[in-house]
Amino acid sequence: MTYKEDPRTIRTQEMLKEALLTLLQEGHSFHQISIQKLTKKANLNRTTFYLHYQNINELKEHLTNDILQVLTDKIENLTSIFDTNRKDNLIQLLDYLLDQRNHILALVQFEQVEKHLHLLMKDLIVTRRSHSKNIGRKIIVDTDVKTASIIGVIMWWLKNGLHLDSAYIADQINLMYRS
Repeated sequence: MTYKEDPRTIRTQEMLKEALLTLLQEGHSFHQISIQKLTKKANLNRTTFYLHYQNINELKEHLTNDILQVLTDKIENLTSIFDTNRKDNLIQLLDYLLDQRNHILALVQFEQVEKHLHLLMKDLIVTRRSHSKNIGRKIIVDTDVKTASIIGVIMWWLKNGLHLDSAYIADQINLMYRS
C-alpha cells in the first residue's frame, strides 16, 4: 500500500513556502523572518506552522530542495542529450529559470543554492567535454571558469537582461561551449 499525503497538508506547506518566498522577495533577509511574520503572511497560525516544520530553517531546506530538484532534473536532461535537441532543451531550462526568476533570485542568497547550481553546470560541462567530437583539441578554458561564466550570464540575464529572449541567451551559452 502506498502512502498518499493529505491534500490539505500539501496546500498548507505550499502556503508556507510561498509566504517565505514572498518575504524574501520583499527584501527581508532570511534572519529577519520570524515564524510570526511568516505565518501572518501565509494567513495561518503558529500552531499550524509547527505541525509541518520544526523551525524556519527546515522550511527553507524544503523550499530550496524543491527548486533544486527541478533544476537538477532539467540540467541532467541536458547532460544526456548530444543531438540537435540540445539547444531546445537549453531553451526549456532557460524558460524555466525565467518563469522561476523571482524565486531563484530570492533563494540565491543561500549559499547552498549557488553551490548546487555550480556543481550541476560543472558536471554538464565535464560530461559534454568527455563526449566531444573534438577530443584532440586542446581545452583552453578551465571548467570552473567556464561554469562561473555561464552561471554569470544566466544570473545577469535574470537580473538585468530580460529584454533578451531565451533563444538568444541559449545561443550565447552555446558559443561559450565551443571553447
